[in-house]
Amino acid sequence: MGTEVTMILRLLLATALGAIIGFQRERAKKPAGLRTHILISLGSCLFTVVSLYGFGADIARVAAGVVTGIGFLGAGAIIRGGEGGAIAGLTTAASIWSMAGIGLAVGAGFYIAAVAATVFVLLILLIPHHLVR
Repeated sequence: MGTEVTMILRLLLATALGAIIGFQRERAKKPAGLRTHILISLGSCLFTVVSLYGFGADIARVAAGVVTGIGFLGAGAIIRGGEGGAIAGLTTAASIWSMAGIGLAVGAGFYIAAVAATVFVLLILLIPHHLVR
């Protein structure tokens, strides 16, 4: 299979996996929903693919850069509000962070790990609140 086809298939898989988690977050009416999760997964995958095939870069550097950048996005999802200082958005920030990791995994060619991680994230997000409390 050609390099370009491999790159496109990786981007498509990252898009699909991001859509799975994003759809759940959208249905739960969270601020970071379908498009956000797709873009995070797709962008992480693209950075990885471009660095691997375009620049021959050290994948650890790219991963570190993505993790650092995504930390800012996740921090924006966390809100502290009210007089009691209740913190909200931690799960959304964690799902954003997880999607970046899944996108990196797809971009690096770890398809089974990326699919498994997506299933795990989805199962965790589907745990009812009353079971956690």
